[in-house]
Amino acid sequence: MLDLHQQVVVITGASRGLGAAIARAFGREGARVVVNYHQSAERAKAVAADIGERALPVQADVRAPDAVQAMIDTATDHFGTPVTTAVHNALVDYRFDPDARATVDTIEWADYQAQLDGSVKGALHLLKACLPGMRAAGTGRFIGISSNLVQDPAVAYHDYTTGKTALLGFVRNVAQELGEEGITANLVSGGLLDETDASAATSDAVFDIIEQNTPRGTVTTPEEVADAVLFFASPWARAVTGQNLIVDGGLVMQ
Repeated sequence: MLDLHQQVVVITGASRGLGAAIARAFGREGARVVVNYHQSAERAKAVAADIGERALPVQADVRAPDAVQAMIDTATDHFGTPVTTAVHNALVDYRFDPDARATVDTIEWADYQAQLDGSVKGALHLLKACLPGMRAAGTGRFIGISSNLVQDPAVAYHDYTTGKTALLGFVRNVAQELGEEGITANLVSGGLLDETDASAATSDAVFDIIEQNTPRGTVTTPEEVADAVLFFASPWARAVTGQNLIVDGGLVMQ
């Protein structure tokens, strides 16, 4: 088990939104941080600059196994020690717009495939690239980012929610298989966050409804979800694996 300041952490999709908040949170705790991005190079460099010399921006499409492996190799060479914590946050081309969403009448299998590729294929590539380093270190943390829509699909984002549900199955199988090696796997499931690029298309009326129906009376922020990710990465969560922690201010209670 490594303290947060001893870890090398990779966060996929870390150039903006929740991923950027997670990267900054790890940086705040002294971890060495790989700021992964797909297309947003300037944003990723800005996040890395906020963190300082302990951060490294690296481009990779999580759907491409060779690119993910190259990213992990680059990080290992740069920091001189293996990546031991992997946070899979990358979201493939999605916006939460309840008015423009695909319905069951209009959605195509390609829409599902795109989200499955981002959620599950990306998770698999990331874990497989990090696993040798985790095994060498005798410890590892895999943390997936999901959504409270899996538990309560208040808006039927069919493809997105299906991809995140599949990610839950992936994480629990990984937890079962790798637990004896000191490697844990968990999910953090946020609600609609105030505010990311993905949620920017959501109307103020929807945010108002969430505020009115959440015990805290507020919409959850990326920074609040990021702190829950830190818990799963920390030694405090050493006995926690295969779990799905919902971080939405109590909107969905399990």
